Amino acid sequence: MKILVTGFDPFGGERINPALEAVRALPAEIAGAEVVTLEVPTVFGRSIDVVTAAIDELRPDAVICVGQAGGRPDVTPERVAINVDDARIPDNDGNQPLDEPVVEGGPAAHFATLPVKAMVQAIREEGLASSLSNTAGTFVCNHLMYGVLDHIAARGGRIRAGFVHVPFIPEQVADPRVPSLPLADVVRGLTAALTAVVSHGEDISLVAGATH
Repeated sequence: MKILVTGFDPFGGERINPALEAVRALPAEIAGAEVVTLEVPTVFGRSIDVVTAAIDELRPDAVICVGQAGGRPDVTPERVAINVDDARIPDNDGNQPLDEPVVEGGPAAHFATLPVKAMVQAIREEGLASSLSNTAGTFVCNHLMYGVLDHIAARGGRIRAGFVHVPFIPEQVADPRVPSLPLADVVRGLTAALTAVVSHGEDISLVAGATH
């Protein structure tokens, strides 16, 4: 089994992006699966092009895109991506689409095809906080998740894919009231999530809203 894991470069004036740092720190093999990592520009349009090109070249069995969700306290697999770009800030190329579709004429939403609830449970079993998120936002994270799922669906949908948001790491946070998670714990959480992808062909039931 081969899993493609992507992480965004820093954006919004940040020097680092915990998503990219954690993705870079993943082992090359998890639960017997080959892990291939990819840095992705935080740019509308180009992010989708980079990842879909890698999908077509590598033909992975699963794709997990990872992004930063500053202010969230836990690791959050995403359930759904919506067909809307509505940027609060410009991306790294200065683009700031407002109320535009990710894919013109595409469906209103695409649901993750990963075992998202099993991923949440696996992360919690590592002693880390995790919850299932129902909003990936309307910035480049949602844009990429939607674009990847749309690309896969158009080609038969045989590759499972989705998105995981991770919190700030302490190096980014000056105010102790802002949630953060050490990088080593972010890596542990992602490793647990990938292990769940390998071991679960189907998702599990999980009580909504429960926290570790």
